[in-house]
Amino acid sequence: MTTLLSPPAPPPTEPGSGSPGGRRRPRRSVRRLVMVALILLMLFPATSYTQALAAPGGGGWQVQSVEWVRDHGGAPLVNTIENWWYSRQAPSTGSPTPGSIPQLPAGGAKQLPGATAPTGLAPLAGSPPLPGEGRWVPGRTDPSGAPAIYTTFVRPDPSHPSVVAGVSWIRTGDTTAHLVAGLQQPGGSGWADGARVPAADVPSLVATFNSGWKFRDIDGGFYLDGRTASPLRNGEASVVIDDQGRVTVGQWGRDVTMGPHVRAVRQNLGLVIDQGKPVPGLADNGNGRWGSSHNQLQFTWRSGLGTDAQGNLLYVAGNGLTLRTLADAMVQAGIQRGMELDIHSRMVDFASWQPGPAGSLTPTKLLPDIPVPADRYLSPDQRDFFYLTLR
Repeated sequence: MTTLLSPPAPPPTEPGSGSPGGRRRPRRSVRRLVMVALILLMLFPATSYTQALAAPGGGGWQVQSVEWVRDHGGAPLVNTIENWWYSRQAPSTGSPTPGSIPQLPAGGAKQLPGATAPTGLAPLAGSPPLPGEGRWVPGRTDPSGAPAIYTTFVRPDPSHPSVVAGVSWIRTGDTTAHLVAGLQQPGGSGWADGARVPAADVPSLVATFNSGWKFRDIDGGFYLDGRTASPLRNGEASVVIDDQGRVTVGQWGRDVTMGPHVRAVRQNLGLVIDQGKPVPGLADNGNGRWGSSHNQLQFTWRSGLGTDAQGNLLYVAGNGLTLRTLADAMVQAGIQRGMELDIHSRMVDFASWQPGPAGSLTPTKLLPDIPVPADRYLSPDQRDFFYLTLR
């Protein structure tokens, strides 16, 4: 049998100094609490990031990763990296790559009998014209047989003739415009249509395309069917849709205002085209009028929307564009008042829709290298967007 010797008694301590007679927990308990807290701090962002990647309609893991960093305090860092990277990605001074140029339909761009096409756009000066450059290709027709939409492409940057901008012209008298709230943008729940093109409208689709920047990055607002998600602000460039589905673009408080027939308003930065000319200051972006400092100098995917002198709608998009060359492409397309929409890869997308030989509807990207599926908005999407249907 082993005799156990009692350990020597501990020295007396002051109350609360750590002895059983005091009030302080053992140091190991404190360490455990610290470790648990650290683990929780690490688990929260990991869980949040995983949820962001798993969310539907986010545009791919690259976009979702960048947006997650922005949403968690990293916007200044992301802006700095994007400005550094994209401003150093100047496009080639050679010819466009074949994959960036829309292909003409078999037999070329045919003008339908009785249809009046927009005026053709001039090819890049000082460079041999590319097949189809500036020539309008008719798309889906209205009940009378006249095309409701035409598409073409231009090259707006003489210093970088490889840059291609797609252009779509939509006859507003033939189409009805719709704005749809996304799962995350503009925020809130209970929006109509489930963040996708409603199934009942798919058979009459003419076009689907992206909306503007995230609302955390702009001062503008969002209004749809009597509900305001973000306050509308005077001076902001605005897409406005009335209760008849007619759409226009203008400066809020000057060209367009709230009224009983306004159904939807989507604001995004300031106008970039006014009275048919680029707005002064685009290259400088004073006071962040067009987003974070220096973003206007990035060579990246950009998109813009505007109206011509007759009120028809024009959408312009391309890769390798600065804010100024986007504006030049918009002027070349015939836009009288216009605004920038979203920018960067996977944020820019436009598809025209047309019945195929078997009667099924087929989407076609405005530019073949747009890096998102042409039918993106048939599934729920995190971002708000627009679509057009035949009247």
